Amino acid sequence: MARNLDPKCRQCRREGEKLFLKAEKCFSDKCAIERRAYAPGQHGQRSGARLSDFGVHLRAKQKIRRIYGVLEGQFRRIFAKAESRKGQTGENLLQLLEARLDATTYRIGFAGSRAEARQLVRHNGILVNGKRVNIPSYTLKPGDTIELTEASRGQLRVKAALEAAEGRGFPEWVSVDAKAGKATFKAMPQRSELSPTLNEGLVIELYSK
Repeated sequence: MARNLDPKCRQCRREGEKLFLKAEKCFSDKCAIERRAYAPGQHGQRSGARLSDFGVHLRAKQKIRRIYGVLEGQFRRIFAKAESRKGQTGENLLQLLEARLDATTYRIGFAGSRAEARQLVRHNGILVNGKRVNIPSYTLKPGDTIELTEASRGQLRVKAALEAAEGRGFPEWVSVDAKAGKATFKAMPQRSELSPTLNEGLVIELYSK
C-alpha cells in the first residue's frame, strides 16, 4: 500500500508549523517545531527565499495533503468530488477530508494522530453504525455512529489518546461518549470550525491552471 514515508517531524518543519502528525509529542516541548522552527536540510536555516507563484500554490496543497495523510491521486479524486458538489469547492474539499473515517477517528479521540487512526481502522478496531469498517477513506454521513470494538477499547494507546482528547475538548460537529467509546458524526463541519491556516483557495487556483 502506497504511503508517505517522509519523517513526520520533517514534514512539519517543511511547512513551518505543527501539523499534529505525532500524537502527544506535538503538544510537548519535544516537538521539532519548538526546537528547530526552520525547514529541514542543509540550507534549511537560509530557506527564506521567496517562492514563485506556483510554489506558493503547491505549498498550500502539500500542507493540506500532509495534514490529512492522503496521496496525490487520492487528493485529486477528493477534489474532483468536491468540485462536482453544490456549494463552495474549497469548503466541500475540507468537509470531505474531515468526513473520512480516519480523520473522524482522530477527531473523536480514539487515536492520537491521523496515522494512528488509519492503523486502528485497518486493524478492524472501529465499528460504523454497528458494522466493522476497515477502510480509512470511508466517507461518513451526518448521523453515522462510530465506536470502538471490544478489543480496541482495552488498548492502552487508545485509552491514553481518548483521555488526552477529552482534556482538550472535541469539535462541534461530533458528539462523544468517552466512557462508552462511542461517538456520532453530527454534521459536516463549517469552514469557520476548521483551521484558518489552511488555504484551500490556492488549491482551487492550482488545479484550475
